[in-house]
Amino acid sequence: MTTLNLLYFARLRDALGCGQETLTLDGAATVASLLDALRARGGVWAEQLDAARSFRVAVNQTVAHAGQALADGDEVAIFPPVTGG
Repeated sequence: MTTLNLLYFARLRDALGCGQETLTLDGAATVASLLDALRARGGVWAEQLDAARSFRVAVNQTVAHAGQALADGDEVAIFPPVTGG
């Protein structure tokens, strides 16, 4: 089992109705399996985290890819891309 500390930012925090949560996944955990578990909640979760939507994932404050393994206690942030000028 892998327990993760999840953080949601900007439009995701607003749409999902929470800024953080703790989630436990069974088996080998990756960024992709985490996103699949969140999408499986359906509704706004599936809509906002759809693969066609634009968002980023960081693990322990480093941008991560879908295949990255997750370890117990990791902090996973999910956020829209940031633009600036």
